[in-house]
Amino acid sequence: MARTTPGVTRERILDEAVRLFALRGYDATSVADIQQACGLAGGSGALYKHFPSKRALLEAAVRRNLSTMAHRRQQVVERVPADPRQALRLMARTVWDVIEGDRDLVRIMLREFTAFPEIFEPMWQGVLATLYRECAAWIEAQRALGVVEAADPEATAAVLLSSLTYFPLLELLIGHTPGELGREAFLTAWTEHAARTLALRTDPDPDPDSPAAS
Repeated sequence: MARTTPGVTRERILDEAVRLFALRGYDATSVADIQQACGLAGGSGALYKHFPSKRALLEAAVRRNLSTMAHRRQQVVERVPADPRQALRLMARTVWDVIEGDRDLVRIMLREFTAFPEIFEPMWQGVLATLYRECAAWIEAQRALGVVEAADPEATAAVLLSSLTYFPLLELLIGHTPGELGREAFLTAWTEHAARTLALRTDPDPDPDSPAAS
């Protein structure tokens, strides 16, 4: 019987399970398949030393994703540039990094959401929906500074991020990008589009009550 190594084997099982779920589908992947992919005997039952069920394995993969994404997001929030164009590009790359960071799990979520809404809803709320809220908050803050114009920051954030997420999701699902564009070309065009949508002003209007305005 294959011997297991605590900790290391648990992560290996998670990695192989996510890869197989993304490749074959959750229902088409058996516990024996996952064990064999980890170099364990298919009928050894070694997986159950770490996870009580295949479903528990999927839940653990989502929890791991949430923890990793929360850490990455916090790092970005702490270093958002003051320059709005640079901030837009950083937010765009952050959205892409979130999707690319665990593309197999994102693919599973898109395919299996209706079967496991209680598992994937926290992933949506904890990662993607949070990005929408943070983008809306940034637009609102920039509007208050007189840097951008946006009648409805939440709707504007939704439109901008929808176009941004479409690029990597289409690539992930079918291997093509809109117009077969490269990432940098799309990012440059998206940044310019976002700047025009927000009526971005490089230098906000001065406060009429400030000494500099007099």
